[in-house]
Amino acid sequence: MFEASVPRNLSDDEVMAFRDRLCQVAERRFAERGADGVSMRQLAEELGCSATTPYRYFADKDAILAAVRAAAFDRFAAALEAAGARPGSSRARSRAVGEAYVRFAFDEPNAYRLMFDLTQPDEARYPELAAAGARARRTMRAHLEALIADGLMTGDAETLGYVFWAALHGLVVLQLAGKLGGAPDFATLYKTMNQLFARGAAPAAPVFAHKPQRKVRA
Repeated sequence: MFEASVPRNLSDDEVMAFRDRLCQVAERRFAERGADGVSMRQLAEELGCSATTPYRYFADKDAILAAVRAAAFDRFAAALEAAGARPGSSRARSRAVGEAYVRFAFDEPNAYRLMFDLTQPDEARYPELAAAGARARRTMRAHLEALIADGLMTGDAETLGYVFWAALHGLVVLQLAGKLGGAPDFATLYKTMNQLFARGAAPAAPVFAHKPQRKVRA
């Protein structure tokens, strides 16, 4: 579990409210300064509490980071799952999932960076983080499984998922870093990326043997 022992005189609502505030502050600081640039004392100072208070809720800084990342993965997965559950064709749902991915990254850039640009070497210590990360990976693959099942794509869904993720993540990170100024803009690049990916993963067209026509004698 992420939590350390919490004083019994706090209500459940008070505990959750402080945890939420602590995680919000930590998310921003971790994204701005990296894991090594943040201390429990700094978090406590910004929250206006004693240096020991955060330890009542989390064992250490790594536990806070794991909680922040787990929550981000869950929000991300929920957004993609909602997009993938919309009515319509598998192609339309896949398009909605891609748009939900981009929207999350741009709406929550700090969370996005902590999810994918930072790795904790001991993630196995945090089952909530491991479960949230696995859930997110499933959502990034599910829409491709549907396209394959409908005959619109061919290949291994997991492999295609990693290829699509690599391309989309690279494009998103360039945009977040301000590297895509001018033309072509992000929307054009995103559309072109999707077209190339769909074309490359499309089933091969059937090849029919050409039979020479017989010449008719007069």
